[in-house]
Amino acid sequence: MAFYSYVFSANYSRYFDNLKKIAQKENLKFVKLLFDTGICVFKYGFCLSDYLNYKLYNKNSKERKKYVSTKTENKFYETVSPSEYKKRYTVKPRFLKEFKEYTKRDFFVPEEGNYEEFLEFLDRHHTFMSKPYDGLGGADVKKENVQDIKDKKEYFNNAIKNRIFLEEVVVQHPDMNKLCAKSVNTMRIMTFNDNGKPRIIWLGLRVGNGINSIDNFHAKGMAVNVDINTGKLVGNAIDKDLNEYEEHPLTHIKFDGFQIPYFEEAKELVLKASLESNKILVVGWDVAISENGPVIIEGNRRPGFDIVQVLSGGKMDMIEDVLGKVRNTKV
Repeated sequence: MAFYSYVFSANYSRYFDNLKKIAQKENLKFVKLLFDTGICVFKYGFCLSDYLNYKLYNKNSKERKKYVSTKTENKFYETVSPSEYKKRYTVKPRFLKEFKEYTKRDFFVPEEGNYEEFLEFLDRHHTFMSKPYDGLGGADVKKENVQDIKDKKEYFNNAIKNRIFLEEVVVQHPDMNKLCAKSVNTMRIMTFNDNGKPRIIWLGLRVGNGINSIDNFHAKGMAVNVDINTGKLVGNAIDKDLNEYEEHPLTHIKFDGFQIPYFEEAKELVLKASLESNKILVVGWDVAISENGPVIIEGNRRPGFDIVQVLSGGKMDMIEDVLGKVRNTKV
């Protein structure tokens, strides 16, 4: 029921505009695409953004079955990441506390501290990140400068009121700065805790567009595949609108073949972190490469499949593999 509530609450005006553009570009009839959208929603469980992101209008029934729909994704996470254990990951200050071995940075929660401690944090960090406790997709994440805060007491009180916490800025490795220095460019590494034997099931890199201070796909960032064995980028980067980039539009660094530093250490870090829970079995870790090595920015207990499938194609085989292992373990 939640899936259809999501579908029916979508922005249909914007969707119809996108569909008309596709009809013109692909020389297809708008009405046919409209009807086909209904088939994808009600037969396969795709949402409207799935239809656009995965170019389902160009795929037959056999090809569509290879893709993880939003409805299938929801059922998958009910099994491998049950909601009763979600707060450890969704409440970000709690995540930072419980995974401090992996996050490796300072933070301050105004709601839990006092004004003097707040001032001490500002003394330690003249630049910092402000984040909502449970934001998604990088929403309302800001890079702040202490010199820009005119009334510190007012800022402190507003942070408590709006459930904002403060976090030390990760100083990015010089090599990662070459790609884009405006944002911290993070790997999204999906792990599966297979009965105490963790493994990586997907890996990609997100890169900021050079304008926004975050690299999120939904904040007009780009994403590119990573060779899991070498840590080198593979192919072109793609953004949310499915534009492809051979090189970064501002820095002009070529994506294909770019080497991520401390790559093996990053893999070891997330594999170890995945063992911290035998309830949340699949996690999408956002990993930055600092000057001194990898650090985990956050863990997502329901990592979306949009980036994964836009870059790597349908991943139903990955879903079936994980569920098969989970069911065999329970038996």
